[in-house]
Amino acid sequence: MAYSKEEVQAANRRATTHLAKIPTAQTARYDHSVGRLIVDLSSGLSISFKPQDAEGLEHARPEQLTNIEISPSGLGLHFPDIDADICLPGLLQGFLGSRRWMAAQMGKAGGSATSRAKTDAVRANGKLGGRPKKIHAGTVV
Repeated sequence: MAYSKEEVQAANRRATTHLAKIPTAQTARYDHSVGRLIVDLSSGLSISFKPQDAEGLEHARPEQLTNIEISPSGLGLHFPDIDADICLPGLLQGFLGSRRWMAAQMGKAGGSATSRAKTDAVRANGKLGGRPKKIHAGTVV
């Protein structure tokens, strides 16, 4: 589908108006002394995070994080040495990866959590015979 020149110009005006309302990346760097990525935003704020907390960067070595490209819109960060990308709007909303990846990270954290209540629940369940066996569909009991 081909768009007219007027349609393209109108879309560009809408994009410019939209980008003026949201923070965009102005600079991005890896700080070796603290082991964090630091992104300076057009709003004047700076954000920092540990690379291992972001999908695609979790296994990167520090030297692979020094080369960072900011997309022309300022909404994306690209790490060419490891071919990884970070979406700034997602980062600002607290999402350091896809839903599936974030859920896996939360599951790891929750599964490793310990508390007195969790310990008591596990012991009580054990006294009852433990986890019930799975019954598959079509099985006659």
